[in-house]
Amino acid sequence: MAADKPVRRVALLTAGGLAPCLSSAVGGLIERYTEVAPDVEIIAYLNGYHGLLSGRHLDITPDVRAKASVLHKFGGSPIGNSRVKLTNTADLVKRGLIADGQNALQVAAERLVADGVGVLHTIGGDDTNTTAADLAAYLQEHDYDLTVVGLPKTIDNDVIPIRQSLGAWTAAEQGALYARNIIAEHSSNPRMLIVHEVMGRNCGWLTAATAQSYRDWWAEQEWNPGIGLSAGRWDVDAVYVPEESIDLDAEAERLKAAMDREDCVNIFLSEGAGVPAIVAELEARGETVARDPFGHVKLDTINPGAWFAKQFAERIGAEKTMVQKSGYFSRSAAANDRDLALIKECTDFAVDAALRGESGVVGHDEERGDELRAIEFPRIAGGKEFDPGVDWFVALKAEVGQP
Repeated sequence: MAADKPVRRVALLTAGGLAPCLSSAVGGLIERYTEVAPDVEIIAYLNGYHGLLSGRHLDITPDVRAKASVLHKFGGSPIGNSRVKLTNTADLVKRGLIADGQNALQVAAERLVADGVGVLHTIGGDDTNTTAADLAAYLQEHDYDLTVVGLPKTIDNDVIPIRQSLGAWTAAEQGALYARNIIAEHSSNPRMLIVHEVMGRNCGWLTAATAQSYRDWWAEQEWNPGIGLSAGRWDVDAVYVPEESIDLDAEAERLKAAMDREDCVNIFLSEGAGVPAIVAELEARGETVARDPFGHVKLDTINPGAWFAKQFAERIGAEKTMVQKSGYFSRSAAANDRDLALIKECTDFAVDAALRGESGVVGHDEERGDELRAIEFPRIAGGKEFDPGVDWFVALKAEVGQP
């Protein structure tokens, strides 16, 4: 492939939380460059923007290139992640990544220039790619000749305007696998309330897709109710997502009936469901709610699952309550076949776009007829809401008896 401009060296970085695509995406980019531009050197910054600012990177050697396919078999990121926002100066100074008075965007740009990088590939979610957008804008404004091409990683599947984020399908499948074992805990105690908390700060897609994947498995099973192995005890009783309000009183009444009938209740809960109410309650008590460098509430410090369990336990007569979170299990998995196909499609396009000098985030553009393209950075945003009115979710709720 002939490039529009010569590229001598490209750099890769992965950032933000993990997702079942990072290792494979790194492998896919290396494979594509080896296929179409084998003379281009590749380096990888360690731990995302943390490594970019601190100048820590490793060289992608011929041996690494030859074994790049191995990366498709693993979860996590071989080059490490971190949560670093280049425009949060106070946090960067506090962490020692820049000196007081320095501009992190300038530090990053000068590091890329010093390292001879002509293309930067960022693999991350909306925060990673909006940070990449900030960097791309700075580079353009200050006449740095550098192309930035992002890939969309988020198990929440909430990047605007991208149809499907890399790794989200796998995360839903893995969350359903996790749920099989957690829901088996209903047999550990009479009148058991189980809350399966699924990742999803603002978007309920992953919770809904996880519940659907679990129920697809459930529908294929053979049961033996005469000895207590009944479909009802293993079924989903409620799916709560941030996009829908929850009438606690009405739901408590409905779930109590389920508890009386089956001796257990199984809830799939998005970690972002009800968060405004929880935060308001905590702040009304004078408590400080912790937030990350991006200003997001640290959900692990407020425990939405425990809060909801507390709201329901007494009202439905639960004798024992269990709250389990599948997030770290599901996000660390290796990509499944469906995601592997999407990753290859996107990494191949990302390399080709980079060699054309075309910046943006690669994905199927929902606002342009689902065309696979390098979507302009200013159009990338997080917080895409799940539509709870989609047919499959409406059907799912109807099947489990949820209004």
